[in-house]
Amino acid sequence: MSIFDVQGSEIETSPLLHETLQKKQKTPLPKLQIGILMLVQLAEPIASMSIYPYINQLIRELDITGGNDATVGYYAGILESLFFITQSLTVLKWSRLSDPHRTRSICGMLNGNSGVMKRFALIPITWCFGGFFGFVMGGALARPQDRWPNLFAGQFWAKYPYFLPCAIAASVVFISFMFVFLLEETLATKRKRNIPSDTTGNQPLEEYRSNESPSENMANVPLRSLLTRSIIIPLANQAFLAFLDISIFALMPLFYSTPNYLGGLGFAPQTIGSWMALFGIIDGLFQALFFAKVVDRLGPKRTFYIGISCFIPIMIMFPVMSWLVFSRGVDYMVTNVLLCQLVLIVTWDMSLASIFMFVTASAPTKNVLGAVNGMGQTTVSIAHAVGPMFAASIFAFSKDHNILGGHAVYVVLCIPAVGMLWLASHLPEELQNRDEDE
Repeated sequence: MSIFDVQGSEIETSPLLHETLQKKQKTPLPKLQIGILMLVQLAEPIASMSIYPYINQLIRELDITGGNDATVGYYAGILESLFFITQSLTVLKWSRLSDPHRTRSICGMLNGNSGVMKRFALIPITWCFGGFFGFVMGGALARPQDRWPNLFAGQFWAKYPYFLPCAIAASVVFISFMFVFLLEETLATKRKRNIPSDTTGNQPLEEYRSNESPSENMANVPLRSLLTRSIIIPLANQAFLAFLDISIFALMPLFYSTPNYLGGLGFAPQTIGSWMALFGIIDGLFQALFFAKVVDRLGPKRTFYIGISCFIPIMIMFPVMSWLVFSRGVDYMVTNVLLCQLVLIVTWDMSLASIFMFVTASAPTKNVLGAVNGMGQTTVSIAHAVGPMFAASIFAFSKDHNILGGHAVYVVLCIPAVGMLWLASHLPEELQNRDEDE
């Protein structure tokens, strides 16, 4: 074999080897940036969930129900929804701006790779741990003068017994806002670029943006063009899931705080905070340790199905506990059912990360992830705004008028849960793989 044959052989095989290495190379995760995002995201569950342990007692103390404990849910649902109503008015605009201008958001890091998306189970995990701190904070710090009279002895704490958990939650939001400025830009056109050595320092940087992918221009596409079936189906599933999920969290503290004579557990805010915090820490640990393994074994669609199938059993646990309260009082049997319900909710929560994977994969290009994510977060915020008002109001109406023994709310909420099982069947069997080099 001549030297030309050897060189020709090398020329023929080298590109193939290079392509093989490129295919095996994985995109590294920006761990520091994801860590900052998780710290920022902690603010939302802390701010929104810290009121849950004490909100029902606060309404009773304001005496706006005229002493009718059954109607507390009407007012609790409105207060719990206000946070998400405000969020729904702004989230789409901010996410839309992240595509063509700045990408200091989660959208820029979601590149459609299924391995990366499994790691974005960190998002519901962060929510779980944020909820844990929020529940503990709301339960432990409400009415501090009752628990620590020497430390909180002033008249201020008697007049504003719920100021402390609110002030700390607001401080967490402010601190998390400061962390936003530590995030790096993820859009290529906004990052500093290396100028080739044969160019002068005065040459405009825009000349070197001409080699950007054509998909960069898709950041300015109208939202209407993104309303395709492949995007609408995951977003619709996400909206239904968000509505049912926030309905669970609206019902839990309401049921826990409802007096025994109405079929509730009659828990104090501290007990409510402890139970919900227990759920938060167990849920966060389970998602962190087992979610990726479950998805690897079952796939995202089957995992999603298993999660949403738990909703009806979760609802059934509420009237079961009411029956036990009427027949036995709040004893170990109620505790056992309560623990079973928490396990079901932990399983339900696997669907949150699963649907997020489908929403992320539905974006046709990386540079419209902000728009797709913004559409998803807007529908989620609307669902979160409607859910507490709807669930708590139906709960109050059921109790006040003794409809189906006060349990009509659980039957009503099972109707969209059944519809969601049908809607989930239209999700794709496999996640879409976007080309990293598009």
